[in-house]
Amino acid sequence: MKIAIVGTRGIPNHYGGFERFAEAISSRFADHGHQITVYCRRAFTCPDDIYDRRVRRVIVPSLHQKHLDTWVSTCFAATHAAFSDHDIVLMCNVANSPFAYVPRLFGKPVVLNVDGLDRKREKWRGLGAQVLHFCEWMSSFSSSQLVTDARAIHDYYLGKYGSESVVIGYGSEAPAGDPTPVTSTGEFAVNGFHLQSGGYVLYVSRLEPENNPDLVLRAWRKVRSDWPLVIVGDNSYKPNYLQELKSLGDERVLFTGAIYGDGYWALQKRAGAFVFACEIGGVHPALIEAMAASNAILYLDTPENTETAGNAGIKYAKSEQNLAQKLQALLDDPAARQELATRAKQRADALYRWEAIAEKYEKLFAGVVKGR
Repeated sequence: MKIAIVGTRGIPNHYGGFERFAEAISSRFADHGHQITVYCRRAFTCPDDIYDRRVRRVIVPSLHQKHLDTWVSTCFAATHAAFSDHDIVLMCNVANSPFAYVPRLFGKPVVLNVDGLDRKREKWRGLGAQVLHFCEWMSSFSSSQLVTDARAIHDYYLGKYGSESVVIGYGSEAPAGDPTPVTSTGEFAVNGFHLQSGGYVLYVSRLEPENNPDLVLRAWRKVRSDWPLVIVGDNSYKPNYLQELKSLGDERVLFTGAIYGDGYWALQKRAGAFVFACEIGGVHPALIEAMAASNAILYLDTPENTETAGNAGIKYAKSEQNLAQKLQALLDDPAARQELATRAKQRADALYRWEAIAEKYEKLFAGVVKGR
């Protein structure tokens, strides 16, 4: 098949979950002989980018501004895809649902992956939240086929809009080999930060209120440990919030900014424990990547997170006291950490391999194209 992927910032991944999705899934599609095009926003691409050259990139204009960037770029991408020879369009992000009609008007079916409930995010207040609510409503009927990545999101769409969707999760596989060298004493360096392998707690997400980095930082102040807490992530739209977070940290907290590629996986593979605190969305990439990297995980108790991690992690309530108690107990019990790490890797291998995810999309695409 000739498959177009529309609605992400593009490849290689320089931003977040949907970009990693486009990067990973397009390579698997290429492995299986499909012709793949990924539409990329100009602001997130460089001429010397390293990516799978079997995948064609189409770079479209974008407006690097929080409220309009997605719509402007997707409008161009959807229009270009509509006049192309693609057999099917995979569109990402609920905000892009109004543009699903564009390729469909020219006979090209559109599969729409809505991710989670974006309108509930702190950054989308007032008019922004109302627009996203409208997009959510449109996503229930604007595409040829709706995809949700968690059973909880599937049930929400079915209950609220009567819209059936296909549940296909996110994928994750830790790269083979040792991404960065380790000294004889177990030390390694990532982006200038020197850490002890197995001797730090890791937190990864975009630093936004609904991802609760402040909860983790407050809980950490109650934990007795010489280990550092490594905070990986950034907030390019709200730098003042980042400064607020830094004021909550003590001398044991390291803010690394956003890290991708080998450095990211080095941090995942060598963490002593991983704390996950996101509460909005479906399957979160950072959580299953921590599972794939054999991490001992504590995760915030939400239906989506519990569906993802199950008994491969320890869940905690949205309380700094509860998180601090469970984190302290985990750090004091090396055997428990090892047991959780083993369970996490087994669950990731069983449920979230990229190859299996790609095959599910291929089967869905074949049915949609045939049904057209």
